[in-house]
Amino acid sequence: MTAGWAWMALLIGGLCEAGFTTALRHIDGGRNLPALLAFVVAVTASMGLLALAGRHIPMGTAYAVWAGIGAAATALIGIGFYAEPVSLLRGLLLTGLIGCIVGLKALG
Repeated sequence: MTAGWAWMALLIGGLCEAGFTTALRHIDGGRNLPALLAFVVAVTASMGLLALAGRHIPMGTAYAVWAGIGAAATALIGIGFYAEPVSLLRGLLLTGLIGCIVGLKALG
């Protein structure tokens, strides 16, 4: 795997993190089986892709980028689909988070 593919795996893994956190919202103590299945699939894919990317990207950088992508995507899903609050400050902070992710990629 090349470094480019490792970064792609990291991006997809971070998006899967947003998938498992979104599914977690709907699990309802394990009673919602489709959400539970989605959670298990997404968390497995997310962690597997992080581990794969960590073979080619320093793990500290990989983890920071993975967590940042997941956090930013989860926040955007919350705003877009769950009517979570939107404010100028929140938008600026999310923009800063995304900027930090891009900066880590540029340095990596």
